[in-house]
Amino acid sequence: MGHGDRVQEFVGAFGGLKAEVQKVIVGYDEVITHVLVGLFAGGHVLLEGVPGLGKTLLIKTLAAGLDFSFSRIQFTPDLMPADIIGTNIILEDAEGRKHFQFQKGPIFAHIRLADEVNRATPKTQSALLEGMQEGNVTVSGASHPLPSPFFVLATQNPIEMEGTYPLPEAQLDRFLFKLRVTYPALEELNEIIDRTTRTREAEVWRVMTGPEVLRFRELVREVPIAAHVRELASLIVMATQAQCEHAPEVVRRFVRYGSSPRGAQALVLGGKVRALAEGRYNVSVEDLHAVARPALRHRIILNFDGEAEGVDVDHLIGQVLEQAEGVSRRGKEVFLR
Repeated sequence: MGHGDRVQEFVGAFGGLKAEVQKVIVGYDEVITHVLVGLFAGGHVLLEGVPGLGKTLLIKTLAAGLDFSFSRIQFTPDLMPADIIGTNIILEDAEGRKHFQFQKGPIFAHIRLADEVNRATPKTQSALLEGMQEGNVTVSGASHPLPSPFFVLATQNPIEMEGTYPLPEAQLDRFLFKLRVTYPALEELNEIIDRTTRTREAEVWRVMTGPEVLRFRELVREVPIAAHVRELASLIVMATQAQCEHAPEVVRRFVRYGSSPRGAQALVLGGKVRALAEGRYNVSVEDLHAVARPALRHRIILNFDGEAEGVDVDHLIGQVLEQAEGVSRRGKEVFLR
């Protein structure tokens, strides 16, 4: 199968899976698209929004469209790491001899929904996030590999709400994307009422298997990226650093820490998936712009002045994109002072 055929196969699969989710979920076209981009890029996705906006339903509907194992756990302040990863239990055989056997926790599923992840203590959050990063968990010195593909979708309430433990910056950095789920428009709210107050629910079909997702992930990695587009991704990430010569003024004034190199990886991988989903076998500048906010908004830490002024990070990223593209066009070398 040639590149063109494989690209068209991906376009059909991406669109088919999105259509199944949209049978249930009203609106949120961009959020659904970015969740699917995270799935095929091989990363994990964090969704933030106030309760009741459909974050959990979106994730459960996606899982229904995939022939995967799925588990959901509601994070609470009294949740312990063993409740997530599992624990060793003592068993007795027919001869009366006792031995330990590992009992797997709910993290051992292809799709893992961590609901309200910022309601658990940091110790419990780290148990999930370690599994996300390493692809396995270690209990009593024994390593246990997690299923493949392994995709974590976490939801959190805005950090200013009571009874939450904000995720540390280093742990936020492990999510490929952070998506903001906002309140629906009037027309969408009317449609939500219609769909959720009638007797018959939409039936979601399983349209993709685990091996198919793994095969598409390999295709994503093979998508070429031109040198000038790759350099723009690096320039965008460097321009989020206050000490970078070409950082915009808003970054110099209000940013304490800019994006890590993982931000550049998220830009490129997200751009590759978006290109494929649109039927192209190359990454464009527009692809980078389309994924910049979900890829970078959780990786930019404001300083005290930025917090006090209420600086919007998404708007700041827009200025970073303009600055980076201007420097790229002029062909100037980027360096740190």
